[in-house]
Amino acid sequence: MSDSADPLSPAAEPAWPHAAALIVDDEQGMRHFLSRALAPRFGRVDAVDSAEAGRDLVAAHRYDLVILDITLPGLSGLAWLRELRAQGHAGEVILITAFADLDTAIEALRAGASDFLLKPFRVAQILNAVQQGMNRSRLARENWLLRHRLAQQPRELPEFVGRSPAMRALIDALARVAPVNAPVLLRGESGTGKELAAQTLHRGSARSGAPFVRLHCTGLSAEALESELFGHAPGAFADAIPGADQARDGLFHYAQGGTLFLDEISELPLPVQASLLRVIEERQVRPAGSRQKIPVDVRLVAASERDLAAEVAAGRFRKDLYYRLQVVEIALPPLREHRGDLGLLFEHFVALLAPQLGAAPLRLDADELRYLQQYDWPGNVRELRNFVERSLILGRINVTALYPAPAASGPEPAEGHAPGAAGGPTDLQTLERRHILGVLASVQGDKGRAAQLLGISRRTLERRVAEWAAEAQ
Repeated sequence: MSDSADPLSPAAEPAWPHAAALIVDDEQGMRHFLSRALAPRFGRVDAVDSAEAGRDLVAAHRYDLVILDITLPGLSGLAWLRELRAQGHAGEVILITAFADLDTAIEALRAGASDFLLKPFRVAQILNAVQQGMNRSRLARENWLLRHRLAQQPRELPEFVGRSPAMRALIDALARVAPVNAPVLLRGESGTGKELAAQTLHRGSARSGAPFVRLHCTGLSAEALESELFGHAPGAFADAIPGADQARDGLFHYAQGGTLFLDEISELPLPVQASLLRVIEERQVRPAGSRQKIPVDVRLVAASERDLAAEVAAGRFRKDLYYRLQVVEIALPPLREHRGDLGLLFEHFVALLAPQLGAAPLRLDADELRYLQQYDWPGNVRELRNFVERSLILGRINVTALYPAPAASGPEPAEGHAPGAAGGPTDLQTLERRHILGVLASVQGDKGRAAQLLGISRRTLERRVAEWAAEAQ
């Protein structure tokens, strides 16, 4: 069970510092041998002499790897493996035994074993099996992260574009904060690039090679958010979430070593806020319905369109969580505060989108740029991108489409004329209101579709309409 050239000498650094391994074998010598082999390579290694003792540990901790003897006193290794898989345990399980034949090996693989080794084995053999198993775990995690990124369909800028003082100040702030391993709170209106800022912080940190995971906190129940963030034990949310009869890992698990971005964190229900605060303070995650406490190493970046200080005052957000998140706060300027960047942004989106759409590039002339700079851009950079995309599809830049006037107010300005010319409206708030109401009318009052076309969130649209309705009373 040992190699002559000191095979148990520890590596310079653990190969899997965030992973935990469990050894289950009734022979003390085998437990000691495997513990020596794995301890330098894992963040945590536990060893017990029975499946019953292993069951208690698995209930309290998450293990990425289990090395399990088949022949044990009491519950056999195969029986416990079937139990683990039935409960949704997805970690790697390597079965070992001194007595085996082909039928036993086949039964082990059918039960869900990742590998099967016959005693006695050398250190190189067990380490090779462990390496292969951990590689499978890594690939499974990377596949999940890839599907997660594709499902999110990010539509933000790949990088911040702009030379205005406001944008230079933002870029400088992100560069200063990125290397600091502390929570960051991003504050800004919808469409200002909060997710892009979070990605910039991640790329500029020592965690850049680790996962970047995003969760949009709106539109989910408290149970669904608990499950998404922290995971759950089998059956914890069976009545609230379809298909929740098996264990599930949360986003903190998939973001291990990297960055977790919580968009619109103001929408978290108060019970979930309490759970999140506990994770930040203890640096451990406890899946819902489980006794497991899983150590986590994740940088948290949160974003909110709402003023969290006002939400705290209103009793909708926990003060202690707010101060935990607000270690560093960065405000993202709305587009109306850096209109000088409109030309650069327009050119950037044309260069980005024209090849994707197979459309001919468009160029702004001085008058068109001036008209765009008069508009208030309630959807900010996201709305500008949508405008560029529509213009490329139509093959022309129709700036007057941003200022539709009600029919009773007379004909719309002719294309190529400034919205304020010849008695047209010049009040930017009035122009914004007419544009939003015009888009809303064009989709027969469908607020979800109107918000999508405008490039703003549905909540922002509903708030603007409610404000105008109150003013009319």
